Amino acid sequence: MAYFDAASAAPLHPIARQALLASLDEGWADPARLYREGRRARVLLDAARESAAEAVGCRPDELTFTSSGTRAVHTGIAGALAGRRRVGRHLIVSAVEHSSVLHSAELLEAAGGSVTQVGVDRTGSADPAAYAAALREDTALACLQSANHEVGTEQPVAAVAEVCREAGVPLLVDAAQSLGWGPVEGDWSLLAASAHKWGGPSGVGLLVVRKGVRFAAQGPVDERESGRAPGFENIPAIVAAAASLRAVRAEAAEEAARLRELTERIRARVPRLVPDVEVVGHPVRRLPGVVTFSCLYVDGEALLHELDREDFSVSSGSSCTSSTLTPSHVLRAMGVLSEGNVRVSLPPGAAEEEVERFLAVLPGTVAAVREKLGAPAASVVAREEDVLVVDSLGKRCPIPVIELAKVIGDVPVGALVRVLSDDEAARLDIPAWCEMRGQEYVGEEPADRGTAYLVRRVG
Repeated sequence: MAYFDAASAAPLHPIARQALLASLDEGWADPARLYREGRRARVLLDAARESAAEAVGCRPDELTFTSSGTRAVHTGIAGALAGRRRVGRHLIVSAVEHSSVLHSAELLEAAGGSVTQVGVDRTGSADPAAYAAALREDTALACLQSANHEVGTEQPVAAVAEVCREAGVPLLVDAAQSLGWGPVEGDWSLLAASAHKWGGPSGVGLLVVRKGVRFAAQGPVDERESGRAPGFENIPAIVAAAASLRAVRAEAAEEAARLRELTERIRARVPRLVPDVEVVGHPVRRLPGVVTFSCLYVDGEALLHELDREDFSVSSGSSCTSSTLTPSHVLRAMGVLSEGNVRVSLPPGAAEEEVERFLAVLPGTVAAVREKLGAPAASVVAREEDVLVVDSLGKRCPIPVIELAKVIGDVPVGALVRVLSDDEAARLDIPAWCEMRGQEYVGEEPADRGTAYLVRRVG
């Protein structure tokens, strides 16, 4: 089985396994106690904190171990907002942040605060100037991920941190995807990360709060982890997380170069091997092992199932794989195609032979899914002057785009096709299809049911 979903969770690093098993015998006692077993546990905890702090580039007393990366994000945002409540209750986030950041933003809005979402371009990149424009006198905190979890685009953290520093606003960085590859550059104020992203055990997160940042922990606290992560520390898992972070960092430069070559191979060859594919994410400023592409006329869930049958574990941001039938908020913010979306995220040690096998299997797999889908004939319900009306109400991704593609040649150049759809994915996929196929997307308008999307035939 070729596991190509390291951006969700990396396989446990051998060093993490060794450290976990060894520390089970030494790190089980309460590190707050003064007897021998407690002192042993405290030594392990302190050593892990120092090792992790060195990797992050912070002081050990600035780093807190949490129960997950999500918990680190929630604690960091809540504590920073509370610490600066006299300044105001305005939060800035990018539109492509991890859901843990966006859920914290929703909670702030529900409590009467305000949130500004900074948009991104089609590569998924945020503009530091947009952050500068979003800053206000009542801005308490800004958030920006170091690299995107779905498309791999690396963000201009250092430039945004400088903009925020000049305004006196702290910046929280979600470094979950990038920390295993290297420290986050820039004068950031808070940082969150998750051990299972770099080959550590699940259930361990990091929260760093720089000295001088106003921070007020929320909820019940105790004496552990500076009051920021109450409860008994999972010392064996923490030790394993710190050990694996140190290990992957030692291998990072060489492995990053190798994985970049493999993902560049995928980026270059997939569009040549599979027709009607859009490769998304920044072509250069991206994580070493992540490449994402979307296939027209493909049901994302069916494609993932077929690839699983071929022994490939990949993930998707397609609305077709979602119980809500809405596309990924990342792909939506970028304005790129969402249907048939595939994210390949190679773990350290991924074999070149498996990448080649993936490239060999993919064309036939996509073709089979498209054939199985049947590409049904469009249902033309009306023709008014030069407008062809296509009814795809009640039909889910990717049927509306398939029906549009089948009838676009039936109208003269300059005429309109009006696609009726009640699938939220159509709002993203129809404009993306137009850009890929050289047609003009005119816009949308209300309909009796769903929404009408207008496309003008260019050629």
